[in-house]
Amino acid sequence: MPCRTPQHIIFSLDGDESNMTDEQAMRRALDLALKGTGMVSPNPRVGAILVHNGELIGEGWHREFGSAHAEVEAIRSASRSVEGATLYVNLEPCNHFGKTPPCTNLIIEKKIKRVVIGMTDPNPEISGQGIAQLEAAGIEVTTGVLEEESQWMNRFFTKYITTGQPYIIAKAAQSLDGCIATVYGQSKWITGEESRKVTHAIRAEVDAVLVGAVTVAKDDPELTVRHVEGRNPKRIILDSDLASSLKSKVFSEGDRHNTFVFCSPAAMAKQKATALKISGVNVFPAGSGTGDYLSLRAILEQLASKNVTSIMIEGGARVFSSFAQENLIDELHLFIAPILMGSGLHTFSSLSTPSLQIAKKFTFKSLTPCGIDMHAVAVRRQ
Repeated sequence: MPCRTPQHIIFSLDGDESNMTDEQAMRRALDLALKGTGMVSPNPRVGAILVHNGELIGEGWHREFGSAHAEVEAIRSASRSVEGATLYVNLEPCNHFGKTPPCTNLIIEKKIKRVVIGMTDPNPEISGQGIAQLEAAGIEVTTGVLEEESQWMNRFFTKYITTGQPYIIAKAAQSLDGCIATVYGQSKWITGEESRKVTHAIRAEVDAVLVGAVTVAKDDPELTVRHVEGRNPKRIILDSDLASSLKSKVFSEGDRHNTFVFCSPAAMAKQKATALKISGVNVFPAGSGTGDYLSLRAILEQLASKNVTSIMIEGGARVFSSFAQENLIDELHLFIAPILMGSGLHTFSSLSTPSLQIAKKFTFKSLTPCGIDMHAVAVRRQ
């Protein structure tokens, strides 16, 4: 059975364009917003459509960081005057100067009659200001249409803009009994081809993927999106002692500037650190975390400063456990194969949970077939 990518778990476009309800129109805006996936970060994904007397007259989306916003694109594409039209947009229009002028000014100038919004801007410094400006200009504003779907669309942006931290997804391919490798370390392939395609689709959605040195040594992953269309994410390697081979695929020649290695301060003095930097790989010290681990919070702070708003962790068990132990995982994607492995390596084998009261708690978002596997998505309870 074909899988659905995370975005399409919720979104679907239906209905007659000539007689769209607010919900149907907003679904189209959300569908358009998806076209900016992988291109607009650290900005949010936004789509917009213009409807006049039941007729769709314009549509657009934010295409890439620094380019025109969705509202501007929709107005530019309009087949006729937008005066008196209704604008549907999944995120509150901006009313401030950034890389582009305020969208609210253009909406007012073009005499758009009504604006329907999926969610208010989560940025606490400007939230609600765009709505207030539109209403002050006499424009009818409706908010909260498909709000849950709109919030899910831009959950990465929301966490980043409100906390200054990247949104963290942990993804694992495991057996029914929770193993990511056999007792002898074999892991290719636990799950099927469809699960791998969806994994690549998620890679295309996030800013970066992260693995530990053990995963690099055992699996030699490429961490690309070669099975789907999209841009490759940044590659983050946690390698305290810089033990990874320079011949590993994550250090492949064509994309070294998008590879980041975090190691201990002592390892920065090694010849390998110099060799990696000369080759174009980014190498940074990360300080000491719990035990002999690197400081995950320090690593996330450094990545956030480089506009990394979302990261998918892909292994191994020690890395999964470390992020879970420090309550850093926002979302879980478990691809579950219909096999049993018994005494193999478990996904969170190093996670310490002495009582159920302090167990890490999540809420299921979806459970869908994915080829021969099941794809479970869960979000951390706040």
